[in-house]
Amino acid sequence: MTASSQSDIDYAARARDVLGFSRWWQVAAAAVMMGLISPYQYVWSSIESPIARSLELDPTALGFVFTLFVVFQAGSQFPVGWYRDRHGPRGLALLAGLLAGGGYVGLAYATEVWHLYLLYSMGAVGVGIVYTVAVNTALKWFPDRRGLTTGVGTMAFAAGSALFIPYVRANATVASYSDVLRNMGLLIGVGVLVGALVLRDPPSGWVGASEGSDASESVVASNSESAPAETDGGASAAAPRQYTSREMLRTWQFWLMYAMFVFASGAGLMLTAKVISFAQNVGLTALTATAGATVLPIAAGVGRLVVGDLSDRMDRESAMGVSFLLCGLGVFAVVWFGVAQTPLGFLAAVVIATFFWSPQYTLFPSVVGDYYGQQHSSTNYALLYSGKMWGGVFGGGVTGWLVSQTSWPVAFALGGALAVLAGLGAFLLREPSE
Repeated sequence: MTASSQSDIDYAARARDVLGFSRWWQVAAAAVMMGLISPYQYVWSSIESPIARSLELDPTALGFVFTLFVVFQAGSQFPVGWYRDRHGPRGLALLAGLLAGGGYVGLAYATEVWHLYLLYSMGAVGVGIVYTVAVNTALKWFPDRRGLTTGVGTMAFAAGSALFIPYVRANATVASYSDVLRNMGLLIGVGVLVGALVLRDPPSGWVGASEGSDASESVVASNSESAPAETDGGASAAAPRQYTSREMLRTWQFWLMYAMFVFASGAGLMLTAKVISFAQNVGLTALTATAGATVLPIAAGVGRLVVGDLSDRMDRESAMGVSFLLCGLGVFAVVWFGVAQTPLGFLAAVVIATFFWSPQYTLFPSVVGDYYGQQHSSTNYALLYSGKMWGGVFGGGVTGWLVSQTSWPVAFALGGALAVLAGLGAFLLREPSE
């Protein structure tokens, strides 16, 4: 389907014919679900210390909890994406609510260190399911606004944690942290289960139906949970090519994007997991360190929405390249102002670095849809998203090792260099040829 013919299609009207309500409710459900699971990634640094004190553990004993979270969250994406593209989002989303909610509730009753690792990893699988199911479901209804749609969902994943952090910081003492974890787990579980009831895929051929026909009449079982996850015309002869995962893996563009994904996520996850430790170890005050951790998810959320929307109005490759380059420069500025012990400069640098790193989770799924089509988008993006595992290894364990061998500024500067390399790689991308 050509760009001109796509621009003539009233996607909103067709979606309303199929759903019976506005397609934006799919985005709203996805955003709520993403916001609810955000504490797993962004609140861990606030609950780590009270959990360690309660179990009389050295905090270093929990050093790999965050790394395992990233591994299980990213590693679950491919099998989840494969199943989701064939059977729809709702059943998986219901399972995700049980896992993500149960993980936090279970933490409230953990008595051994292995309980923490098991429960947080279990919750990470739930987070991975929500991430794949919610974002891709909303994306399938918006072939005309991929960047904005993905930006809204991924913004909620980042910024949503800002609503939890004040509650956690005010109550996460040894005496009350178990109540905090239990309450958060119940909210996560119930909220995701309710959101799952809203999600559904567009039916095959909903875009390919003629303008003069009712879109709901061009499909079978339009609201069926098992409807194939297709957009852009499904099997229509006018539709762009729909790459399977095997076909995608044979393109050089995928492998370049995979390297870029690893590099960008490595820099960003390093900043997310270590910003408090970096600030404290270079001599900044505890107040500055806490402020850095608080503004980080807000900047991440706003960056995903703003850059995602801009990418709908310009070519995504340029948006990606500029964004990652500015992220790298922002990380270098974090090092500079941190070593100089300039609090305002440090906080501004954290905002800049995070604002321009976080759009990776908006831009990459949009580019995958642009390059490889929407029919297998969940599976295809899940393969790319697995690069977050290696980024998490760098942001967690490798960064800690680098600090022990060199220093905090050197380790962070290497993270900034990775982001710069990711940005340069974006300018080499172009759409695969048939």
